[in-house]
Amino acid sequence: MEVLLVGSATSHSNHYIFSPKVLAWNHTTTRKIETRFFCSLSSKDKSSRTPIPSLNLKRCAHKTFLRSFWQLNGRFISQGGFFFLKPESLPQLRKFSIGLQKAIKCSERFNNLVPVFSLRIIVTMMLVMTLGAAVSRTPSWALSEENLLFLEAWRTLDRAYIDKTFNGQSWFRYRENALRSEPMNTREETYSAIRKMIATLDDPFTRFLEPAKFKSLRSGTQNTLTGVGLSIGYPAKNDKSTSGLMVISAAPGGPAYRAGISSGDLILAIDDTSTQNMGIYDAADRLQGSEGSGVELIVRHGDETRHLSLIRERVLLNPVKSRICKVPGMGEDAPLIGYIKLTSFNQNASGAVREAIETLRGNNVHAFVLDLRDNSGGLFPEGIEIAKIWLNKGVIVYICDSRGVRDIYDTDGSNAVAASEPLAVLVNKGTASASEILAGALKDNKRAVLFGEPTFGKGKIQSVFELSDGSGLAVTVARYETPGHTDIDKVGIFPDHPLPVTFPKDDESFCGCLQDPASACYLNKVNLFSK
Repeated sequence: MEVLLVGSATSHSNHYIFSPKVLAWNHTTTRKIETRFFCSLSSKDKSSRTPIPSLNLKRCAHKTFLRSFWQLNGRFISQGGFFFLKPESLPQLRKFSIGLQKAIKCSERFNNLVPVFSLRIIVTMMLVMTLGAAVSRTPSWALSEENLLFLEAWRTLDRAYIDKTFNGQSWFRYRENALRSEPMNTREETYSAIRKMIATLDDPFTRFLEPAKFKSLRSGTQNTLTGVGLSIGYPAKNDKSTSGLMVISAAPGGPAYRAGISSGDLILAIDDTSTQNMGIYDAADRLQGSEGSGVELIVRHGDETRHLSLIRERVLLNPVKSRICKVPGMGEDAPLIGYIKLTSFNQNASGAVREAIETLRGNNVHAFVLDLRDNSGGLFPEGIEIAKIWLNKGVIVYICDSRGVRDIYDTDGSNAVAASEPLAVLVNKGTASASEILAGALKDNKRAVLFGEPTFGKGKIQSVFELSDGSGLAVTVARYETPGHTDIDKVGIFPDHPLPVTFPKDDESFCGCLQDPASACYLNKVNLFSK
């Protein structure tokens, strides 16, 4: 599947990472010791109201001790009850120790109120707890470069992942256990630890990308991709009769397209490796490769199984093709139909659609057909921008997380180019992701009539985050709902009308189905745009 959002993640954090060796204490116990000690120092003999002359509180160092005690305890409490000291706290620890020594020397002057033995027990307890925490290694001292990369990936998921239960596990506990038990001595071991962490989420669309794969993904959302020109996905979970990976679409003119592979076909094996338990991103890596290299596929089309040998090549991702269709019997001056085939949502898609509309309109076109069949998606922002081209106003999509609607994308018509002309949209089971967002927006706003078959049903949105070493994470950050609040995940968008079974997919044959009433694919112009 194509990835929708491209972003970046920073590694800045204000949170301290606590080592498992640092002891956690409830600061209430400390407060009780402090209170009892203070009360003992402040008490008087009930049988006599005469102060003890030998105890000069102004000169006694017990106030120094208590002041140091409160300051240190306050620092503990401010850190949430965790006893630990940062390196910059050591000078305060020395001052505290000097205060304790003065208090012990002064203890002889009020030992009739507080036994020296009791005081020394309290002092000893505090020193043991403080020094024990100080010698425990904090992550700022102990974390290696590999640990920090792992934590960067952990924080990215913590902030961005849609499921804040993290598949029903304690996300913080997993971090601590991984830092303690997972080997991260080399970069490969760190990558392995990150993949293992992601696997616990049980989300096939959230995955780790090594630097080379991350770079390849970026190029795939731009203009070219080296491979066989296939977009693939998982078969529907309710269809237990199918195994392998499903073809969503084949890039027009690419090696797979020329070999006759089409939407709905099943890839059973890649280079003699079964795809039954293969992830789609592992499969995508196997399908891509250097230009001119070969790859062997076993593909099932209906009841037919074929063995194909394909040569990888650089597939140009020109997202738009357009054509003018004349409808017979309506005179020379009759409006023409402009056909626009949109194959992907790369970074040039919205500009290419806008240019195609202007060109067609300049040739007396006043009605449009937008073909989204076998368009597996791409960049989310491009899908939003293309929707704005066709809509005068209205909601385009609702972005939702685990708590409900998080964001709303809409338009006020300021970017509209063709908001009033009749519009029909063609979809099929290869229409996925950003294509479904566009189709849903046009349908629910009653801007277009949809023809074809139910779409793929990918209602999740991924963002791509780059890590500090050039690797990246594709993270499921949200799900979306159409303007009618329809969640299409694993369901798809249902069209208004079916297309004839023999209706062609290529732009060259499209016009013939509007011109020849005797054709098996004939579609009347009036029916094409009627709502």
